[in-house]
Amino acid sequence: MKKPVVETLLTPALFELYNEGIEKKNVVVIDILRATTTICVAFENGAAEMAPVATPEEAETLRKTGYLAAAERNGNTVPGFEFGNSPQEFTQNRVAGKKIAFTTTNGTRALQLSHAAANVYIGSFLNIDALAQKLLTDNLDTILFCAGWKDKVNIEDTLFAGALADRIKHQFEAGGDAVMIARDLYEFAKPNIADYLQKASHVQRFKTLHVESDLDVCLKLNTSINIPVYKNNCIKLPNNESVHI
Repeated sequence: MKKPVVETLLTPALFELYNEGIEKKNVVVIDILRATTTICVAFENGAAEMAPVATPEEAETLRKTGYLAAAERNGNTVPGFEFGNSPQEFTQNRVAGKKIAFTTTNGTRALQLSHAAANVYIGSFLNIDALAQKLLTDNLDTILFCAGWKDKVNIEDTLFAGALADRIKHQFEAGGDAVMIARDLYEFAKPNIADYLQKASHVQRFKTLHVESDLDVCLKLNTSINIPVYKNNCIKLPNNESVHI
């Protein structure tokens, strides 16, 4: 029996090269620092749904209909919004039962590009093993979509793609060199991922913004078995059920 293929898309700038047949494929959107981590945290803390939008103006429009609104650009919270893109902001007392409009520099764009896929899953270290098991169960060709930074490749998303690809390598065929690059990076960094990521440009940006503690949250491993799904312009948990471990 032919194995499904896993590919790694290192930057949204290359999306058109991977788009053929996407309606029959799974896509895992990856923005480790911080959008997809923040999404996972929000659902762990009881958020009802999240609506990724392209601009702060669209987030503001949804806020007028009862949504909370989160907007981030270049790592900073857009003035006038309840949240930026720090997972530590999305606490249970703030988000439980709430709908949240969400726009970020990189992650929300990657989500919107992926809309036509068979399934679009949210990936983070928080849910990596549950996500790997879901991909194995689905048994579909899969694209690991790194959001990167402003159309450029970044270390943290590539490393996570490698970690996820490594977990499914025996049941999936590697589709192209990008998968092997990501897996090799993960293998090299695996002994101390936090230490390795100190060289990442976004971690350096964290230091400038004085949000270094976000890195600790973003690198927590398997604190969640929830897999948020993006469909019809909205992110929800399957059956709207939040499961805590």
